[in-house]
Amino acid sequence: MAETLISPGVLVRENDQSFIQGQPVEAGAAIVGPAAKGPVGIPTLVTSFSEYQAIFGGAITSGSSEYTYLNSISANNYFSQGGDSLLVTRVVSGSFTGASSHKLYNDAESGVIDTDANLVLLSGGEGGIAGTYTDVPLAGSPGTGAKVTVVRGTANGKLTGSANALMDSIVTNPIDCIAGGSNPSLGPIAVTSENGTGAEVMVDIELGTVIGITVSVTGSGYAADDTITIPQASLASTTDFVVNIQEADLFVEINSITVTDGGTGYNVNQSLELNGTNMGSSTYAYLSPLGASDVINGVPFALTTLSEGELMNNSGSEVGNGALLEGSQDNVRWEIVGRNADAGTFSLLIRRGNDTHTNKSILESWTSLSLDPKSPNYIEKVIGNTSYSVETDGVDTYVQSSGQYLNKSKYVRVSDVAYKTPDYFDNAGNAKSQFTSSLPLKSSGSFSGAEGELFGAGAKFYDKIDSNIQGLDQLDYTASINLLGNKDDYRFNLLTAPGLNYSEHATATNLLVSTAEARQDCIAVIDLDGFGTQINTIILNASGFDSSYAATYWPWLQTLDPNTAQAVYVPASAMIPGVYAFTDASSDAWFAPAGLTRGALGNVTKAERKLTTTNRDSLYEANVNPIATFPGNGVVVFGQKTLQKRASALDRVNVRRLLIQLKSYISQVADNLVFEQNTIATRNTFLGQVNPYLESVQQRQGLYAFKVVMDDTNNTPDVIDRNQLVGQVYIQPTRTAEFIMLDFNVLPTGAVFPE
Repeated sequence: MAETLISPGVLVRENDQSFIQGQPVEAGAAIVGPAAKGPVGIPTLVTSFSEYQAIFGGAITSGSSEYTYLNSISANNYFSQGGDSLLVTRVVSGSFTGASSHKLYNDAESGVIDTDANLVLLSGGEGGIAGTYTDVPLAGSPGTGAKVTVVRGTANGKLTGSANALMDSIVTNPIDCIAGGSNPSLGPIAVTSENGTGAEVMVDIELGTVIGITVSVTGSGYAADDTITIPQASLASTTDFVVNIQEADLFVEINSITVTDGGTGYNVNQSLELNGTNMGSSTYAYLSPLGASDVINGVPFALTTLSEGELMNNSGSEVGNGALLEGSQDNVRWEIVGRNADAGTFSLLIRRGNDTHTNKSILESWTSLSLDPKSPNYIEKVIGNTSYSVETDGVDTYVQSSGQYLNKSKYVRVSDVAYKTPDYFDNAGNAKSQFTSSLPLKSSGSFSGAEGELFGAGAKFYDKIDSNIQGLDQLDYTASINLLGNKDDYRFNLLTAPGLNYSEHATATNLLVSTAEARQDCIAVIDLDGFGTQINTIILNASGFDSSYAATYWPWLQTLDPNTAQAVYVPASAMIPGVYAFTDASSDAWFAPAGLTRGALGNVTKAERKLTTTNRDSLYEANVNPIATFPGNGVVVFGQKTLQKRASALDRVNVRRLLIQLKSYISQVADNLVFEQNTIATRNTFLGQVNPYLESVQQRQGLYAFKVVMDDTNNTPDVIDRNQLVGQVYIQPTRTAEFIMLDFNVLPTGAVFPE
């Protein structure tokens, strides 16, 4: 249709003016320090203390004592005082990695599979588990780390028949079987008769070529079949039988080889031997190569925990009811349920590490998962496969991500899918036979292989912290603090690192302050010294700072550890975020986070030291906010100065926080104007959002007055030609009443009171 009218008619046009501007993001606090578990170095947003504990853990045990990191105590206080979002960055010392999925048992096989094994040999009668044998020495140099696990299990679908199986040697590392090596050998298996004569069956495996099973017998003419019967006559002499299996499947297996005595007196021995070690009687043998990295373990995909550190390992033996000896409330286990070969789906449970099979604690349930990359419920799409690492190029510190799909699980990511099932169904809608066996069987497993110890001997906690910060050094904080300098990715209005103090950790403390100054959208709350410091030392340390983007409080405070219920001393920076959160929730950011109304520290039992009026005066003159103790009112924050030396409106915390909030809101509004036309309409759009907001701040006692200018006076033709849009915001912040003067005038009897 024409956009203009040339001849008489009606032109109907449509203008969509219903576009809704996104609301500016509200920022919370950011905290940096060690945690019991969780992703290392990756800032992670939590919105409740229960979520914090689920991701970052609680108490840790060293010997017979329990400790809680200061981050956990601070997070608990912050959320209990009304905080609604906390950006947590876990700091560690040394190398930490996640744990990988580890298979423990498979119900369908009634056996136990050790995930460290590269070759699994199942044996036994109909059913029960007789035992597991690992670290069996193998002849033929199979390669570092190769192991054999021998267990009893059902014979269904496995190598069947009463037979001796003597594993003489491994010619080629079985790891090569999955890697696609040329004719790696899993054998020979010697089947012997009572008189000692016998035959050898050599199993050669080639993956990824022809799907099928070819059987040849040296000197004879056996036809290809998936079931071979070796009669008694063939046992009279040593003959090599070569079974070439060429099948790209999850399990490379011999469906059935039956050894019979032919009815002429040759009986097959009823024992299994591995390098001469008798493994039991009435045996069946099943050979299956596992993956090079041991991540398949009878399951066609691998999981890796998002949390890093040895705490995530729980691959020890199962005990009664399927409990894991190394399972704990801080690690997880997995289980496959609901396998449906017709639909090509299965379900995955993520369970708490200390539950049992009879009393499961399910943290996450992922249903109708698929191994078909084209399916919307493909396992990597649903759970996520992204890993993160903190990198530096010598100038910037940044997070490097790897993976196609964002992680939706809070506990694990998919780190490998070895056996995909693309186009699982044929044109008739039936499941393709070559894919059905790739689906995982009903099974359960744990996690292993994680590295990273929480702390070494001599770690200092609570009031004992010195240069040792809960097992860390101040330089361990550098990358995490630098990373938080990226204000585009991480938004917060308060930055703390409980445990750091200027006297012992000047480098890291200065970095906290300089990060806040560079961002100009947050205030850093720092500590000046450790426990037991004299006031004069605190005052001296405060003199080294001059910044309106930092504030400090003193003395240390005693509180109840939320995890151990013990009374412990913590630095003021651990509790002050809760005061700011309460102020924001009950009033607004521009109200002073101090005084009996908003500065009461409800979760504090006592201060390290009761301050006198003279003490408070000395501290406040040095820009240190005193924490006072008043009879009947408890412990109260009684100051709200920043560390700025020069007297101005910005030497007060409430004014600095007002500016932070205003700048955050207005700058996010301005973000929507980038690349828009520099016209009156664009300027009016800005004014139409900013002026009402500032009016609301004024009504809520944040401003005496304000004015916003964005018009032709500051957007002259030369400014426009430089592709600039200029706005000016003038504000008069309200001041708090910190010094209240009350004059009591005593008048004689009969005097008239002045009006």
